[in-house]
Amino acid sequence: MADPNLPFSRRIFLQQGVTLASLVSTIPWFLQHSALGVLSQQSTRTGSTPGVPEDRVLVVVQLGGGNDGLNTIVPYGDDAYYRARPTLAIASPERAGSSPVLIADAGAGLGLHPNLGGLKALLDDGRLSIVQGVGYPNPNRSHFASMDIWQTARTDAKGAGWIGRYVDCTCSGTPDPEGVISIGRTAPLALVGERSTPVSFENAQLFRWMGADVDPALEPTYEQMTRAGEIDGVAPGSQQAFLMRTALDAQLSSDRIRDALRGSPLVRYPTTTLARQMQAIGAMIRAGMRTRVYYASIGGFDTHAGQANAHGQRLREVGDALKAFQDDLVAQGNDTRVLTMVFSEFGRRVRQNASGGTDHGTAAPMFLIGPMVKAGVVGTHPSLTDLDSGDLKFTTDFRSVYASVLDDWMRAPAGKVLGGSYPKAKVLRS
Repeated sequence: MADPNLPFSRRIFLQQGVTLASLVSTIPWFLQHSALGVLSQQSTRTGSTPGVPEDRVLVVVQLGGGNDGLNTIVPYGDDAYYRARPTLAIASPERAGSSPVLIADAGAGLGLHPNLGGLKALLDDGRLSIVQGVGYPNPNRSHFASMDIWQTARTDAKGAGWIGRYVDCTCSGTPDPEGVISIGRTAPLALVGERSTPVSFENAQLFRWMGADVDPALEPTYEQMTRAGEIDGVAPGSQQAFLMRTALDAQLSSDRIRDALRGSPLVRYPTTTLARQMQAIGAMIRAGMRTRVYYASIGGFDTHAGQANAHGQRLREVGDALKAFQDDLVAQGNDTRVLTMVFSEFGRRVRQNASGGTDHGTAAPMFLIGPMVKAGVVGTHPSLTDLDSGDLKFTTDFRSVYASVLDDWMRAPAGKVLGGSYPKAKVLRS
């Protein structure tokens, strides 16, 4: 646990992740020099808890802004949906409309948005689980507060991130510097542990030591430093030791990451932002990196106005990127090793607003992807008439999904990681 009297916030520092590498040319020499000993010691240990399968990978995809679940998984069999959304509702196969839903489960009257052809193909192939009505008690409709709740797995949004706690719990106090990787400018709170430090980068070519770019004469000194492997006068657990370890973790990780991303993918990916993130994750998995959790994100789901076109475009980007990623994993022979989980901080209100959009709501669907999932629709779709102040009542606590992923896939102690016991959602095959 970090000293609360330290003059900087450890959470803020950790959320910046080891993106510090791109600035490492400005770090004083003695910090870089001393950190090498820590890295040298860490690199020789596995630090893993027996029974935790290191060959299993979790990929988390965040849909930022609050995805409209009702226009994603469409209850086309419920007239209340069409009454609440006279202009935004997606047409059913029987109703007039040029783009009807893609039927997910005809018996339940549910379908996918017509732009989710990628997810429909995964569903038909038995690789997509649609978890209905996911939320939590006393929902918060603030983007920031609700996202923190999802990422800490605590309704008070306090403490470390749930994935960070997973790393803390399974690495015996010596977490792998590459245990979790986020594609983005900063690491999300979900990845921040009490002891573990996430890797975060937006551009892998900038994720490197850049001192030689400033002055080529620094290169020989840096090379000498990286072979020193000593700690000179730095107290374990101090600010200096933490900063040193973080900076040099980034240096060694960056070489492996950039090597992994140099190859060409085995399938064609779309050219969208999310697809580029998924392609990078696919490349790192193919390269055999020992990363256990990868994190990607896409924004643009805060659809208060003019929702129809914007939301459809975002859904197409998500569906096509996830389908290409899964095809890549199959081509690699790694699909049985990788579980992908997709979530958003909340859904939207049932009734459309006067601006052709929807406002912040509560429950929404989650997706889990891979050959290990229980394919089809899981859980109960919330009622569209029995509402909580105009919002859906959740039917699945998101921590029940986390518990299943932790216990049944990652083989980690879900109760310890989540800080409580939750009934596991039946999202994975026996």
